Order: sequence, then structure tokens, then C-alpha cells
Amino acid sequence: MSFQLLTLKSIRARPVVLKLKRPVVARIATLVEWPLILIDLYTEEGVIGRSYLEPYIPKSMGYLIPALHDLGEMFKGRRLAPIEFFEAARKSLHFVGYEGMAMIAVAGIDMAAWDALARAAGVPLCVLLGGSIGAVPAYNSNGLWLRSPMEVASEAVELREEGGFEGLKLRLGRERLADDLATIEAVREAVGSEMSLMVDFNQGLHLGEALERCHAIDDLGLAWIEEPIVYDNLEGYARLTADLKTPVQMAMAMREAAGKPRRAALCRGQGRADPDQQPRRSRGGSGCEVGGS
Repeated sequence: MSFQLLTLKSIRARPVVLKLKRPVVARIATLVEWPLILIDLYTEEGVIGRSYLEPYIPKSMGYLIPALHDLGEMFKGRRLAPIEFFEAARKSLHFVGYEGMAMIAVAGIDMAAWDALARAAGVPLCVLLGGSIGAVPAYNSNGLWLRSPMEVASEAVELREEGGFEGLKLRLGRERLADDLATIEAVREAVGSEMSLMVDFNQGLHLGEALERCHAIDDLGLAWIEEPIVYDNLEGYARLTADLKTPVQMAMAMREAAGKPRRAALCRGQGRADPDQQPRRSRGGSGCEVGGS
């Protein structure tokens, strides 16, 4: 594996809005469209690194694309070094903060830079970073939103067959707890006892309601309970994790977690447990941050 020195030439960012085959129907929002920002990082040596961002809201692309182009201008002519780029980009955004839109833009550049280096070396990125290629356990979460129990159960069978998945994630947070319980039961009956099931509340509950609902499903053999409350309520997550047998997940973008580790450590210091985290790079989590977390 050879390492080629690359020089950043320019950044091109393009907005795309997709119509969802299975619209998002969650407690906090209904989405029928899904925005993507396609990023091409051009180098003087002819290697092109690519990445994409998923900023949830189409209007947000109007802010992010100029930020991506500004970062491209800032790094123009510099040797491609993702860790140095990441630190310099964060420093340049100091006065506007390290969370939200700022870190989403930085993440887009970061991923494209790593991709360019891997392409230049002629190896997958995981190999460039010291890993190896192999099978990875995966679950299908492309659907199973807040619809009727029978509709969700029927869709669960479709999703299972899409790629031979051994896990499915369904969303909870209906008006009545009984309807959530009925949905879990219907899905379990439809896909069988061997299928791993996990659930996601999409941050739709307050802590009191989360405690009630999570306790109600704690003995159903779920793989995990994801984001029952808003992402930055770390004390609330520590309480839930300490109270429940089922693992609690925070499927959080690293932009949202920036600056929070100290608070998480405080929770540990109070004798509480931390929830597991699932960084999402395409929604703002940088490879440099994920690697260092």
C-alpha cells in the first residue's frame, strides 16, 4: 500500500432532495422528502474524494453548501491531511460554536478527505485506517414508522427479505402505550423469535413518560431502546440506563455530542451508567472525532 501526497484543489457541493419510498412518520415529525448534499473534493493530482451529508431539513442545505465552499477555499492549495483539516476547521468556527450546522459542514470535508486518501492508496478506507474487510452484523431500519400494528408487521416481513437481515428496528411513541405494545407483539409474531428487534422513540418523550414506557417494554427481549428522550439530556439518559435492563442507545451525531463528554463523566461520577452511542458521520459526525471517541 503506497501513500500519495495530495493537494486540495476545490470543493463542489450539490443539493439533492429525494422522495422517500417509505415516509418518516415519527412522534416529532413527518418527512416525505430526504435532503442529501453530495460532496466532491478535487485534488491537484486528479484524485477525487467523495462524501455526502444528510441534514434532515431541505432548507438547511442553503446554509451548509456555502459553508462547505468556504471551507474548501480555506484549505485550497494545502496538503490533504484530514486531522489537521479538522482541527483548523473547528478553530475557524470557534465563534459560531462547535455544534449543529458548523460541525455538519466540517464532517462533510473530513469524510471526503479520508475518501480521497483511501482512493489514492488503492485500498478501502477501513484498510487504510488499520482494519480489515469482513462481514458486519446489520439491521434494517428503512421503515417501520408509526403506522398500525398490522401495517408495521407486514412491512417488517418485507424488510427482513430485502437483504437477509437478522435485525429490524421499529419506531415507537404512539399516543397510547397499548398501541406500541401491540405493534411489538405483531412484528414479533410476523418475523419470528430469531429476529433481533430494537426500538427507537426518536427523542419524542419527556423523562417521566420515558421511564413509564421503557419499563413497560423492558422485559420484551429487545436488543436496545434508542433515543427515548432529547439527545442532550445526559442526566436523563443516565437515569434510564441505571433503571433499565435493556441497553439504551443514543444514535447521536457527533456534532450533537461535541462538548458533552465532561457532562457524561459527571454522570459516571454520580454513580450512574452511560448509554451506548452510535455516531452518524453522514449527519455530522467526523471521522476524526469518531476515531478519538
